[in-house]
Amino acid sequence: MKLGAAMFFTDYSMTPADLGRALEERAFESVWSPEHSHIPLSRRTPFPQGGDLPKQYYDLMDPFVALTAAAAVTRTLRVGTGVCLVTQRDPIQTAKLVASIDQVSNGRFLFGIGNGWNADEMADHGTAFETRHRLARERVEAMKLIWTQSKPEYHGEFVDFDPMMTWPKPVQKPHPPVIVGGAFPYAARRALRYGDGWMPHRRRKHYDDVAALLPQFKQMAAEASRPLDSVPVTIWGVKDADQIRRDRDAGVDRVILQLQTAKADVVLPVLDRWAEVAREIKG
Repeated sequence: MKLGAAMFFTDYSMTPADLGRALEERAFESVWSPEHSHIPLSRRTPFPQGGDLPKQYYDLMDPFVALTAAAAVTRTLRVGTGVCLVTQRDPIQTAKLVASIDQVSNGRFLFGIGNGWNADEMADHGTAFETRHRLARERVEAMKLIWTQSKPEYHGEFVDFDPMMTWPKPVQKPHPPVIVGGAFPYAARRALRYGDGWMPHRRRKHYDDVAALLPQFKQMAAEASRPLDSVPVTIWGVKDADQIRRDRDAGVDRVILQLQTAKADVVLPVLDRWAEVAREIKG
């Protein structure tokens, strides 16, 4: 089992390079960067977790830039988007970004994706909230073709392009894992349909701990003829070390610790407390 950590990288947080080095030194497996291109001031879409939207959502760095900085100063640490909003990104350009960061990191990229919750933000990108799930599926399907074929083409409802040539191709074959973020059961179904993993948040309004739903996910995987090792589960959020051990025993592949958006004097003592757990579960 693996332990990763995530941060909203901003101009007032630890830098991605500094956090990456600190995580690798403490046996963490991966670093994760969320994404919001902007936050419309209309704020018509409520924050899913309730209350006011935290300041760091407005101030996020681009995840591909942040993760490239972390990859450049580390050797084994994996770097992941948590999550890339594929509904707000052009698939041809995003495919090139993914392949490029996989190249410069020598195959350490994890492509966490999500379909988004902020309808106002999507609208500014020309994306209709009601059809975002079909759009995301087509964009992922198209990117997989771009990564794996020399002359890919795709013709769908939302994504349509004739044969092209585009390089680089990713280091990882056939491509970096596409880890589908989102709640049970709908995102779990999407992960089984076109993903290489499922990444839910630990708690949502309709369940207290997603780990309790893993038996249902395993049944869904069997019905979809997907071996469990082809759709490993990453849980976003952790409370204590005992919970991580329970996750490990339940077959969870990875747990992600959400760090405060802060400088090293706040973050490093937290990492020091988790370092022993990271080494233990790494085995």
